[in-house]
Amino acid sequence: METESEPYVRLATLRQLHQVVADLNTARSLADTLQTVADGIVAGLGYELACVNLVRPDGDLVVAAFAGSAAAEALITGRVGSRPSWERRLSMGEAWGELRFIPHTEGWVLIEDDVPQWHTEGPDPRFEDEWHPQDRLYAPMYASGGGRELLGVISVDRPRNGRRPGPWGQEALQMYASQAAIAISNARLRANMQRALVRLEREQQALRASEESFRQAFEYAPSGMAIAEMGGDQHGRLLRTNDALCRLLGRPASAMRRYSFADLVHPEDVGTLLRTSAEGGRAELRLGRRDGTYVWVSLRNSVVADTADGPRFLLTHVEDIEERKRHELQLAHRASHDSLTGLPNSAELRARLSSRLCERPYAARETAIEALDAAYGGSDGGGGDTEHIFRSEGFGGESVGGLYTHHVHTVAPDGETDDGTKGLAVLFCDLDGFKSINDRYGHQTGDAVLVEVARRLTTGVRDGDTVARLGGDEFVVLADGLAAADAADLAVRLRNAIILPIRVGGRGVRVGASFGIGWASCGMSVEEVLQSADQRMYIEKRSRAKVHRRAG
Repeated sequence: METESEPYVRLATLRQLHQVVADLNTARSLADTLQTVADGIVAGLGYELACVNLVRPDGDLVVAAFAGSAAAEALITGRVGSRPSWERRLSMGEAWGELRFIPHTEGWVLIEDDVPQWHTEGPDPRFEDEWHPQDRLYAPMYASGGGRELLGVISVDRPRNGRRPGPWGQEALQMYASQAAIAISNARLRANMQRALVRLEREQQALRASEESFRQAFEYAPSGMAIAEMGGDQHGRLLRTNDALCRLLGRPASAMRRYSFADLVHPEDVGTLLRTSAEGGRAELRLGRRDGTYVWVSLRNSVVADTADGPRFLLTHVEDIEERKRHELQLAHRASHDSLTGLPNSAELRARLSSRLCERPYAARETAIEALDAAYGGSDGGGGDTEHIFRSEGFGGESVGGLYTHHVHTVAPDGETDDGTKGLAVLFCDLDGFKSINDRYGHQTGDAVLVEVARRLTTGVRDGDTVARLGGDEFVVLADGLAAADAADLAVRLRNAIILPIRVGGRGVRVGASFGIGWASCGMSVEEVLQSADQRMYIEKRSRAKVHRRAG
């Protein structure tokens, strides 16, 4: 029996309390801590039964540990009591500091609620402070801090001395509940930390596995791969390249890190590279090899981040499309060039000629020149000089509201006098005597003659001039920047080159050539230009035939 006045009893209780509190800190897990809390009440505070009810995340309380009766532990451990029912209990009865005592005279109303409970029948108390089997004593456990967050409730039953605890016993239970709350909070913190460490380790393992998968996919990809910087002074600099890209460009990985794709791209493809958007961008362009040659590749970009807020990098997939491009160029060449001679065909000739013409005649621009002369006080002679400058220097962009577009008007020299104006000469060539060669020696010989004529025509013109085969034995030469006298001289040189003997199959054959010189001019259609040159060719052919007859 507890005697409050005896100091040695209090000292013994303090020793027991100290020991059971010390045991709280030895538990390794939350479950062990909860069971240690229940065992400590039975072992050190003088109660035969103890139950620890823990608040769940949803707010209800679950019986998490029980001590003192195996039968009771099996019956109620794991059962749940609702939060409203517990709050009702903690607001009833007598308040002993933080403790809550509900005597049997009031507790009978709680028999039917959903809080798990265990009690034994017994006789009514014989004296005032005797413990009744249906008395209830609860010790709430609150988290440290001012919020008074409820962590759980300790319920005790059947004091060993058979009496309700006095002030010293109440203080001891309240102190123990406070220390138990700290131990439970620490155990939860350790459990959360352990779970976080396990989760972190799993994430790191997954990250390492992902990085290794990416590394292998990057390094051993059959096509080129590169990682480049994004932003900053080193934007676009290659940070990493795989073996496939190094082999494709014939450059070691250490050398590749000194470049960006802008350093390697073909000068004609720089615009294509700049127009390619960073994220999801695609482009087909040429990259330079170490030997100075270029290879056609397809670039496909995507943006990757090192971390959530870390720097972003550009991941570029580089696919070798040299064979496809070569095939495409071959198909395009076949579509636009003569299969026998390799010269541009009729469609290509018309396309090139059409690109130099517009629907507006050059003469319509004289009003704009005259307007400029009038605006600047030009004299009668000044307008002619200005017009001559515009024509001779190749100016003549089409005027739209006083501004000139990129189009340069094509101007035809004056047909009556050679005033030195230069234009786009169209030389229409028709072979003389070719049909007789075909009839006498066969088409194979005729084809060889056409190939040789094409070669001589190509050799006789300047770089940038166009030699095309219209079909049969008809050829057309486009030569820009020629005056009338220059075009006549060119026709003579080409005719003299063609009439030389052509060796085919061990024999020499000759063909003649008639040239008609036409001039392309804005305001004319392509067919009108070719028809004009064709007509002049027939005029020249008939005049030469008359000369030969008179000479004969």
